[in-house]
Amino acid sequence: MNQIRVINQTGAPYDMGVAHGQRFRDEIHMFTDERLRLSQDRNWTGHNLSRAAVIALAEACVAEHQAYAPDLMQELQGMADATGLSLAELVVMNGFTDFIDVVYNLGDITLPAAPALVADNCTAFMLPENRSADGKAYFGQTWDMHASATPYVILIHGQPDNAPEFLTFTITGCVGMIGMNSAGITVGINNLMSTDGQIGVTWPFVVRKILAQDDLETALECLTDAKLAGAHNYMLMDKYGKGYEVEAMSTSRYIHELADETITHTNHCLIQQNLDLARERPPESRDSSESRLRRARELLATSDITLDDLMALTRDDVAICTRPEPPMHIESCGAAIMRPATGDFWSVWGIPADNEYEHFVI
Repeated sequence: MNQIRVINQTGAPYDMGVAHGQRFRDEIHMFTDERLRLSQDRNWTGHNLSRAAVIALAEACVAEHQAYAPDLMQELQGMADATGLSLAELVVMNGFTDFIDVVYNLGDITLPAAPALVADNCTAFMLPENRSADGKAYFGQTWDMHASATPYVILIHGQPDNAPEFLTFTITGCVGMIGMNSAGITVGINNLMSTDGQIGVTWPFVVRKILAQDDLETALECLTDAKLAGAHNYMLMDKYGKGYEVEAMSTSRYIHELADETITHTNHCLIQQNLDLARERPPESRDSSESRLRRARELLATSDITLDDLMALTRDDVAICTRPEPPMHIESCGAAIMRPATGDFWSVWGIPADNEYEHFVI
């Protein structure tokens, strides 16, 4: 069985970053080089930019990150010192899918073009207590990306000084993508594509700041008060079964509170105020997002839904569990399901249909 690598990190933020950077130096360099190259590519951002121009935009974002999450930037500084990369380069590596929104909106306006490529197909859901067979609320999602990312998926078990213990599903070099902490605060994401990208904070830092909180309302403020660089849909939940979905563009946010109906989301905006700010996705990406949303809603339309049902959803071969095909080569690189009330965290490395979930407790 292919198992997810579990990385233990403890101590001060800087020390956690150094340990991460030392262990995965070569992989972090590989990812950073690739994402910087793609950030220069018109097919991804609508602009052909030099590396220097891309770095200049990233450097402008560094100050926003430092103001928003100074402890996390200490962690990133540790990673930078361990790898020899700059903070700007690591901001691009971490927040690539937000950063390309920044480049799209602020790049060379003499070369406008809609980007032709998209690398995300995540399907996420929040199951309320009344729909669950065991009376507990659940969050879960697939994480879909270019198939080349799958070997680098990891699970970080963090025990930072002066913050809650956490588990986060992520990739080498990225501070966090999907996770839950020891206070039961849970967060996950779907990528969106916006026209209003701005110099701001990228999504992995929002995720990790949320995981540093011990109550849901403060966690929500980490998102609503942030100057966001790009667009994502966020799902937040706590151990009491309360939850929020926030469909967030850089300059517009719509908050939907979890009630008695399951919430599902894929990779296109569902709220009109955000549709007005959204970039058009390539037809195959739009079709995928819409079909995955329909299928997830179909599979979650009943009551008494079990953990096995949720795992089966992530393995669904009708629409949700994605296998790589040209030209985009996107696959389900893994998935996570969490039950905040009990601290249970299930994660699977690679295509969920081909591998088994592993159980962790935070």
